[in-house]
Amino acid sequence: MNETATRPPSVGDRIVHKTFPPITRHTLALYCGASGDHNPIHVDIDFAKAAGFPDVFSHGMLVMAYLGQALTDAIAPHRIRSFATRFAAITQLGARLTCEGHVTELFADNGESRIRLALTTKDETGEVKLAGEAIITL
Repeated sequence: MNETATRPPSVGDRIVHKTFPPITRHTLALYCGASGDHNPIHVDIDFAKAAGFPDVFSHGMLVMAYLGQALTDAIAPHRIRSFATRFAAITQLGARLTCEGHVTELFADNGESRIRLALTTKDETGEVKLAGEAIITL
C-alpha cells in the first residue's frame, strides 16, 4: 500500500488513487472486442440516439475494470479478499475517470488483520459513476 507503507493504515487514509485518460470511441471498440459485449448502445451513435441518448456511452463493466486496475495497482491481488461494486450513473464518452479507495474500518476476521475500503469512481465533474468496497488483508 503506497500511502501507508511506513505506518499501519488508519480510518480515512486514501489507499487507492488513479486517474485514467478520457474514454474514447476507440477504447469502447477495443472493449467490445475484448469483452465480447457488442451492445450497439456503446458503439453505434445512431442506435444510441434512437434509444434517447445523446451519444454512445461506456460499458459499466469497463468502468468496473478501471476500478479493479486501480485497486490492484495499490494492493497486491493476493491480499484482496473481496471486491464489490454497484453502478451509480452512466459514464459518458470522453469522461476522465478517477478511482479512489479510503479506509473505513479496521477489523480482524479468520485470524487476519483486515481493512475495509470504500471505493468510488468519479468523472472530472465529481459525479460518482461506480461505488463499492473491498476487503483486504494486511
